[in-house]
Amino acid sequence: MAASVDKTTETKTTPTKIAPAKGRLGVMIVGMGAVATTFIAGVEAVRKGIAKPIGSLTQMGTIRLGKRTDGRSPKISQFVPLANLKDMVFTAWDIFEDDAYAAAMNAGVLEKELLNKIKPFMRSIKPRKAVFDHNYVKLLDGKHVKKGKNKKDLAQQLRADIRDFKKKSKADRLVMIWCASTESFLKQSAVHESLEAFERGLEKNDPNIAPSMIYAYAALMEGVPFANGAPNLTVDIPVMMELSKANNAPIAGKDFKTGQTLMKTILAPGFKARMLGLNGWFSTNILGNRDGEVLEDPGSFKTKEESKLSVLDRILQPELYPDLYGNIHHKVRINYYPPRGDNKEGWDNIDIFGWLGYPMQIKVDFLCRDSILAAPIVLDLVLFLDLAKRSEELCGLGVQEWLSFYLKSPMTVPGLYPEHDLFIQSMKLKNTLRHLKGEPLITHLGLEYYD
Repeated sequence: MAASVDKTTETKTTPTKIAPAKGRLGVMIVGMGAVATTFIAGVEAVRKGIAKPIGSLTQMGTIRLGKRTDGRSPKISQFVPLANLKDMVFTAWDIFEDDAYAAAMNAGVLEKELLNKIKPFMRSIKPRKAVFDHNYVKLLDGKHVKKGKNKKDLAQQLRADIRDFKKKSKADRLVMIWCASTESFLKQSAVHESLEAFERGLEKNDPNIAPSMIYAYAALMEGVPFANGAPNLTVDIPVMMELSKANNAPIAGKDFKTGQTLMKTILAPGFKARMLGLNGWFSTNILGNRDGEVLEDPGSFKTKEESKLSVLDRILQPELYPDLYGNIHHKVRINYYPPRGDNKEGWDNIDIFGWLGYPMQIKVDFLCRDSILAAPIVLDLVLFLDLAKRSEELCGLGVQEWLSFYLKSPMTVPGLYPEHDLFIQSMKLKNTLRHLKGEPLITHLGLEYYD
């Protein structure tokens, strides 16, 4: 075989300088509901040795290095310098005063027996008053909220909270993550174009600045990485990308990829790989948690719908395959049904067609637990954003596209379409880690095994 044949792995590079994960990592969570309390309780349960971190790539995943025959597949947590779970400390903001234990009991995701084993720890986490505006989440209201003369004042109060938490918790580094409700649909406008315009808008209480943007602004102004776990506009605007780069505060978003969309990003790449056509995909969801209640409002549902509908077009590329995917009927429904609580049911009817156009059907009934799927995503995003902050190469990039694996509507730089295929996202994430450590990237060509 000729010596010029490509190899399975690309050439090894110089490792990126990464500061060690010394000291405490402060995790600041916006919204202390089902997802946040399941995440916090899970971390403590793992630390106490009473549970396993199932679903977390950072805790259980491995990464192959070099050839398949080399037999090198260390755990990711041993390959890159991630913060240790024992070094994580927590705070949160919420519109209700319940501590983490009471909030977890109210959410009903975890059994009381488990929560009682970590009760003192959960009781110790009491939420700070939240920045909240009923106009952006119309079906929720709470009294544990900040007051201020304008949105600029509220942002300053959040910045003071960040500094206070860092001092009192003795945290060396911080990450903020949005685990609160879906806000009403907003489009990018003039106030989002620059820092000057945004700060002027804060002073004038511009209605195009939602509470989630105030949190993101406060975090980025303090140099704190920010992850957006909801489909809100939040950091998908020029001012946040500008702040992220200027202050070396990595950002990632948006919307945790949990139930039905996770299934779509697994199944749709398979259809395209086999060149199977798609006539229609009908999706409906039944859930009874706070998220379901919020999504009863048409404005909040519009925000979620936009996130869910974008997935198939990006994966299937109808512009390249008009005969297969040029006329898809894609419908998404979300139904609030209180008896289900956090145990969501995602039902899909998929109408595909194959050889000579013959029709076939696939039915998927995913009885999932939304917060159980989301909690390890929160953990991984927090740890990987902290890694990015400590990485000389990644911290100044702003958007961390390599974290698309965890998100329904992945962020990219303006003008670049997002990659939704779960398997490509996985390869992108692991190759980024290999690149950071100076290891050859894996292309899976494999011709050298037959040389």
